Amino acid sequence: MHKRKLWGWLALAGMMAALCLSIPGAAFAHEVYVLSPQEIQIAIHTPSVPIMSVIREHLAEFIQWAVFGAVVVLAVFFISIIPALTRRASPFFAKTKPWGPVISRVTMGVSFLAAAYYQASYGPELPLAGIYGAWAPLATAVLVVIGVLIIIDKWVRPAALVALAMFAVTVWFHGWYMLTYANYLGEIVVLLMLGAGVHAAKEKVSRSFAILRVLFGTALIYASFYAKILYANLALDTVNQYHLTNYLHFTPHFLVLGAAIVEISIGLFFILGIEIRFVSLFFLFWLTLSLVFFGEVVWPHLILIGIPIAFFFYGYDRYSLEGYFFARDGREPVL
Repeated sequence: MHKRKLWGWLALAGMMAALCLSIPGAAFAHEVYVLSPQEIQIAIHTPSVPIMSVIREHLAEFIQWAVFGAVVVLAVFFISIIPALTRRASPFFAKTKPWGPVISRVTMGVSFLAAAYYQASYGPELPLAGIYGAWAPLATAVLVVIGVLIIIDKWVRPAALVALAMFAVTVWFHGWYMLTYANYLGEIVVLLMLGAGVHAAKEKVSRSFAILRVLFGTALIYASFYAKILYANLALDTVNQYHLTNYLHFTPHFLVLGAAIVEISIGLFFILGIEIRFVSLFFLFWLTLSLVFFGEVVWPHLILIGIPIAFFFYGYDRYSLEGYFFARDGREPVL
């Protein structure tokens, strides 16, 4: 039985690894990953248009889309708590819930193997050689060992402790920028709390997923703030370079600020635990569209793909707002 489970997890890891190795892409991910280093430096050092100017210029459009967004959110919420739907869906979600920690763990392991293959920590802009210098081959080997141990579910806590130490080293070199990868820290915390095996206490799993939600949402918010507000020209250059206004008929500044508001809202929904399944599907849809359209390299996004899938399977922990107020008698909101 244990061998069949092991082979199942290895097969899942193999499929994810094949996906990340087989799809070609640019050298970077997010906005800064589809621009050249020269374009990035120019965008960072060029003053951006003030946010309030963009809002005043497009106030009617912002209000219109805010109302539309509020209607969608409320509709999803009320549909999700219909008693007949929650009753019908509860047996299915009872079966998917235990797979949440498994998916998140395998995602983390594959992400470390991909980092070792591509010789970078967390993203292509953080090469191992730039952090570890001559010790980069050793760091690569350590990443491989960590990834394998996490995937096969052996010595998970020691592997997670080493991963935490490596994350701390990267924070030492790159400071606040590592908030972009707070999702890795969330996964590390989950591994440290749950350890090996899939039979951790329900309360412990609930706490670990609450922490993962908060740190995953934090990473989304910071990444969006960094590239679309603090250094908005990064996103503007991407919009102009890829002629996005031909597909989305808005002005570039409205498009960038609107995207920032949507992404920050997604992060807040994850942090607060609101419409977790719906937001996970919404996020995965736009992430997939972005990967296909921009031709971005896939491996840095594996963790951004795997964690929302884990959230969809696991659903609501008791510390989420909807889980706290609407999960009763083994039933929880559908979306």
